Amino acid sequence: MPHAARPTVTLHDVAAAAGVSVSTASRVLSGSTRKVAPEYEARVLAAAKALRYTADAAARAMRRAGDSIALVADDLTTPSMGMVVAAMEREASTAGAFVTVSATMGDAERQAETVRVLRSLRPRALVVTSNRYLTNAPGDRLAEELLSYRRDGGRAVIFGDTDLPFDTIDFDNHRIGRTAGEYVASLGHRRVAILAGTTAMHNLAGRTAGCVAGLTVGGVRERDILIVPCPVSRDGGYAAARELAAAGMDGREAVLAVNDTIAIGALSGFRDAGVDVPGEVSVTGVDDIPLARDVTPPLTTVALPLAEAGAQAIRFALAGPGPIRHLRLTGHLTPRSTTRPRP
Repeated sequence: MPHAARPTVTLHDVAAAAGVSVSTASRVLSGSTRKVAPEYEARVLAAAKALRYTADAAARAMRRAGDSIALVADDLTTPSMGMVVAAMEREASTAGAFVTVSATMGDAERQAETVRVLRSLRPRALVVTSNRYLTNAPGDRLAEELLSYRRDGGRAVIFGDTDLPFDTIDFDNHRIGRTAGEYVASLGHRRVAILAGTTAMHNLAGRTAGCVAGLTVGGVRERDILIVPCPVSRDGGYAAARELAAAGMDGREAVLAVNDTIAIGALSGFRDAGVDVPGEVSVTGVDDIPLARDVTPPLTTVALPLAEAGAQAIRFALAGPGPIRHLRLTGHLTPRSTTRPRP
């Protein structure tokens, strides 16, 4: 059953909890130039934090529909997210809006606190990207903050997988991984490693499962598929490739990486270990970031419509009221020079 909504906290509640007048609490929380004694200011701020107070003015201001769209993202350092954000900014500018960006590194509490603070800044809409599955489970702070934001008149869009009742943009990660797996199997490779990143990231776990499905459909025995967890970074891919090379590859003829950044690190790791790509091992990625075309040899990958996804998220955010919309995108195989048929 859905859990009960958290009662709205008012300025009067904060004042009562702090043991001060409403006018004193208002001066502290509104940033008034009228001075308040430090001890009263500290009590008001502590009470507001404990009660998770968001200024009532937020609801009124959101109905005036400001110009900002607040993006709450996991990690802004990845090339794929950079492409998404650039597309968001372009799309917002055509509508006379602008995008503000906050990074949370995927931490659940930080996500919730960021949304709580942004609500008080009265953005026109929120776009939340997350690599974890966002759920409407009882006690989930992020869900509570987003639902409160909507009750106050705000619009939210989830860029990722969720059961929350908001517009969503998502990638069919299982199908994307399956595309890579089927292709590698079609080349005749029968002993394969998957550089899987971390299972804590819902999107990468989906890609890994899809890779396994595609490989097995193509004739690879599941016992001949090695799943290698690694940090989701260039260095993570590099280290994983060096470890595979140091172990003599164990007959592995292909490596599927769940994103291009890991794959590009793996290319460097194999090169430094003296393993020829694609002569000794085929390598694939996912995303089709710009660097995938420029590395040597150019990377085979499953290209994702990252710019389209970012632009569509802004269109959803700026749209008027209506039924909840869900858009699930997939990718297409882009063969390049890091793969070749098994001799």
